[in-house]
Amino acid sequence: MPRRVIACAPLTTRPTRYRRNVSEAPGSICPRRPHSGVQELFTSKADTLPVHFVEDPLGNTMAEKPKLTQVFANSHYAASFEAESEDEVYDARKEALVKSMLGEIGEDPNREGLRRTPLRVAKAMDFLTSGYSMSAEEIIKKALFEEDVREMVVVRDIEFYSMCEHHMLPFFGHAHVGYLPNGKVVGLSKIARVVDVFARRLQVQERLTSQVADALMEHLGAHGVAVVMEASHTCMMMRGVQKQRSSTVSSAMRGTFETDPRTRSEFMSFIKG
Repeated sequence: MPRRVIACAPLTTRPTRYRRNVSEAPGSICPRRPHSGVQELFTSKADTLPVHFVEDPLGNTMAEKPKLTQVFANSHYAASFEAESEDEVYDARKEALVKSMLGEIGEDPNREGLRRTPLRVAKAMDFLTSGYSMSAEEIIKKALFEEDVREMVVVRDIEFYSMCEHHMLPFFGHAHVGYLPNGKVVGLSKIARVVDVFARRLQVQERLTSQVADALMEHLGAHGVAVVMEASHTCMMMRGVQKQRSSTVSSAMRGTFETDPRTRSEFMSFIKG
């Protein structure tokens, strides 16, 4: 007799209060700013914070104001990706590198349309790679509940955006995640956040799929986990072979989903519905 399924419709993102998780992920391969290990609300008090002077990669001394706009690792939102003032410096080193690159491709980085582009790119890169500072374990632990649920739980059509590590161009699509609880269930939004933990890094789709499955399997203690990802890769759409209508599908099956063809087939039928 087939098991009943608890299916979730596509997730939608809702604005939240700006809050960032300043605890650093264990084993982070790209440590970011010093963290205090606690949650702190975003504040902007430019008048009370000191100004630091740094030397950029081109040898110029720049006044670096405190980073008033932080990219919050546990949210889809940042306070602002735009300049907060005419003389704001968000990350002097990154901004200088972007400015140098603009000059290398033949642009004038000082013209009006590009003057604040280095700052915007620096902020965007922090957001797009914020997964290095996030911990799947911490996200799951915050919403893990004991429940006598034995049916398959499926969350379909989770939007994700990542960056190809070979060309640093975006790839994007949808993730479908299922698991068989073993006495515990996790908040549905946390499944989407775990996808973001690994998507917001330099990635290849095959590894991304496996990392999501492995993290959920390890920290949920489930009987099994299944992850299928479908994505379009701009590195083969905008350049190279230029195949705009191609898509890539990858899967990772763990536990019962790997050993039992009927369970795997049941999951696949749900995500195609």
